[in-house]
Amino acid sequence: MSSQTPPPDAARGATADLCDTFIQDPVDIVNQGKVQIMNPVFRDYGGHLRFKGQVATVKCFENNPLVRKALEEDGNGRVLVVDGGGSLRCALLGDNIAAMAHKNGWSGIIINGCIRDSADIEKMPLGVKALNTYPLKSSKRDVGLRDVPLAFAGVVIKPHSWIYADKDGVIVAENELKV
Repeated sequence: MSSQTPPPDAARGATADLCDTFIQDPVDIVNQGKVQIMNPVFRDYGGHLRFKGQVATVKCFENNPLVRKALEEDGNGRVLVVDGGGSLRCALLGDNIAAMAHKNGWSGIIINGCIRDSADIEKMPLGVKALNTYPLKSSKRDVGLRDVPLAFAGVVIKPHSWIYADKDGVIVAENELKV
């Protein structure tokens, strides 16, 4: 029996293996790498715990019209990242919009804010991460901003970058991580 640690298998898409492969510096070395790890502030709510894709962004606060508009588009396996300012006062995603996202081919949604209808969303074949749940829907007055850089959870997320997510965390990469 060998006591050696097996090499990372980044091809399976696990964030731990991707970190082992693409982040070479020790944790106590500060760097501005092309691969970042989000702070562990999100909970899993979707039926897919592992998801990845090219990023589209929305910046909004307690208003979700642009979230809906983005998810009405063909997703083509993308991940919508929503900066809701970390608000815990309303939900930016519910079951109807999440079902539309799945139908339109989105791989996942990450929300720096809340969702609702979590019992229904967890049955959908879609990755969904958010800070928490809250039963109140959002307002519809302020549209927000689309395809702008976002900064939260210790990282900067630019449109067209790549997200890799699973139960262990979320990785943001400037380019697709080829394995």
